[in-house]
Amino acid sequence: MQPKPIFALLLRCCLMLCVSFLIGGGNAAANDFLSDDAYANGETAQVADPIEPVNRAIFTLNDKFYIWVLDPVATGYSKVLPADIRGCIGNFFYNLGEPVRSVNCLLQGRFRDSGLVLSRFALNTICGVFGLADTAAHEFAIPPISATLGETLATWGIGDGFYVVAPLLGPSTVRDLTGTVVDSLAMASYYPWSDDELSPYTLTGVNTVNRTSLHLGEYDQLKSLSFDPYIAFRNGYFQMRSKTRNHSQTK
Repeated sequence: MQPKPIFALLLRCCLMLCVSFLIGGGNAAANDFLSDDAYANGETAQVADPIEPVNRAIFTLNDKFYIWVLDPVATGYSKVLPADIRGCIGNFFYNLGEPVRSVNCLLQGRFRDSGLVLSRFALNTICGVFGLADTAAHEFAIPPISATLGETLATWGIGDGFYVVAPLLGPSTVRDLTGTVVDSLAMASYYPWSDDELSPYTLTGVNTVNRTSLHLGEYDQLKSLSFDPYIAFRNGYFQMRSKTRNHSQTK
């Protein structure tokens, strides 16, 4: 296999992960992160935003991309495939990331979690038909476990740097963006379609559209509830990150 240009791999990272940061998860609109005051003593206040004008410009570009391209395509896609099938497709792509999550758990000293993640991967790959079904959660009571390189770097004492909004990727920090890119490159290195030049982009596009289709309306709802969407998404990112890490630490 000939090595792919780094630009092509980074593009794949952007396409795979843009939705997760753009729409921010299932219960975003229900959380109280529309005001900076709510974060006066929280994590948001601890991370500087020195390039806010640049971040706002990129946020606007991401917003246009979502509204003009991603949302219409995902809406049409959702009308063709039932939610159950789209859920299975989402499970398949999530399952492919389990080896990387297991390594991150190991690097964070979460040895039990690392073993559980590998167990999930084995169970869902074998019993869940290559991950189409989350058999580990439904039949063996092993729920999904979050672990990213950004969390690993935080565990090692590496600071956030500053807040950034990356093209397509959306809200992040210098540390977390680095972790996101490295995690994605690691996943791409063992994907079963990595020897083909066209399939990676096609399937990455399917994953992106599929994930968006499972969260239709949430992005617009959050924007409509906030006076300044940029601040709302910035605060929302840090709140979700804090919840994820707190949950991991209490397991």
